[in-house]
Amino acid sequence: MPALRRPLIVWGAGVLAYIAAVLQRTTLGVSGLEAADYFGTSASIVATFVVVQLLVYALAQVPAGLLLDRYGARVTLTAGAVLMAAGQLLIASTDVIGLAILARVIVGCGDALTFGSAIRLVPAWFPASRVPLLTQLTGIVGQLGQVLSAVPFVGILLGHGWSAAFGAAAAFGLVAGVLALALVRATPPGHEREVVRQDVRRLPSDVLQIVRHPATQLGFWTHFTSGFPGMVFAMMWGHPYLTAGEHLPVPLASSIMTLFVLASIAMGPFVGAMTQRHPLRRSTLVLLIVSTCVAPLVVLVAWPGPAPLWLLLVWVLGLSFGGPGSSVGFDFPRTSLPGHRLGTATGVVIMGGFLAALVCILLIGVVLDAVAPLGAYRLGDFRRAFAVELPFLALGVGGMLVSRRALRRRMADHGLRVPRWREVVRSGRITRL
Repeated sequence: MPALRRPLIVWGAGVLAYIAAVLQRTTLGVSGLEAADYFGTSASIVATFVVVQLLVYALAQVPAGLLLDRYGARVTLTAGAVLMAAGQLLIASTDVIGLAILARVIVGCGDALTFGSAIRLVPAWFPASRVPLLTQLTGIVGQLGQVLSAVPFVGILLGHGWSAAFGAAAAFGLVAGVLALALVRATPPGHEREVVRQDVRRLPSDVLQIVRHPATQLGFWTHFTSGFPGMVFAMMWGHPYLTAGEHLPVPLASSIMTLFVLASIAMGPFVGAMTQRHPLRRSTLVLLIVSTCVAPLVVLVAWPGPAPLWLLLVWVLGLSFGGPGSSVGFDFPRTSLPGHRLGTATGVVIMGGFLAALVCILLIGVVLDAVAPLGAYRLGDFRRAFAVELPFLALGVGGMLVSRRALRRRMADHGLRVPRWREVVRSGRITRL
């Protein structure tokens, strides 16, 4: 097999598993209104389904990272696919709220095993010069799962009903799991995987050491700040806002959500290339990306009456850039921590965006129920609810700045000083940012 074909096959199987995970993750978001009707409950309860799933996903990241470090990506990708398929089959076959919540717990556990495993394959199978770009592509191409939930899943849901839609999603996940089992290997032939045999007594101190590293913290806050607004939009409130708030036709709303994914895919290679070319300015790049989300959100919240289509498109494009921005968070631990700790560190980074997303999803549901307890949501209700994201964005930016300062101090102690902007401009070496 040619030298490049085998790595691409392994990586492709990992990406397919992640596409399936994103599909399972976002199915309830695009069916939020139908879920409220199906279960005969309110928006805040349906939001709780997603919040529970995200809470499990976030809290399971460190255990998932430890399992990845111990057993390798083939085992964790396969196990994740099987768990998510089981959860989707359960929610397809029940109308009991308690069982539906249990189903989302199972989906969250399987989801937690997937993305970190997929991106762990990149540095194992590809040269270091390609890692930033392929890490971006892993995260962004995986968002095709959102297209699958917004278009074919919604089509099956509207045409054939709840059980058929979630059953189809489960079947796709099982196929991805079988391919991961058959094709994925943790390391190339001839390379022995470094197995981490954990002393259980040392686990808390080892994890704490990883968490306290400023590279891990900067990765966490990067993922937190850049990642959560797009997650809130894609996983729960985007489709209801566009259809019930802005009263857009369902096909147009689905097209806008598809644009969200396609723009992320288009932006990913650019962010990966910039991260690779200017590693000392990765955090600055993320802060610029965050500004493309914050500015249109502020305008949208304050806009009188229905938003024009151009504003909605600008807002969605800003949200879509956040996905590639959040993936930069994985690059900080990659370049600062030993390889056998990357699974755990990646888990900590992933927690950032998802913790913020689950809190905001829940708060938006609470606000909507408070201002419209009967479920007759108006445009202004959605706007007030979305305003809860702004304090979290401010918190995330502050966390990035503090952790970046700590990381740069540590880098300076090891002889690598990041020049100030005025020094770079005066020197004329702009290309070495």
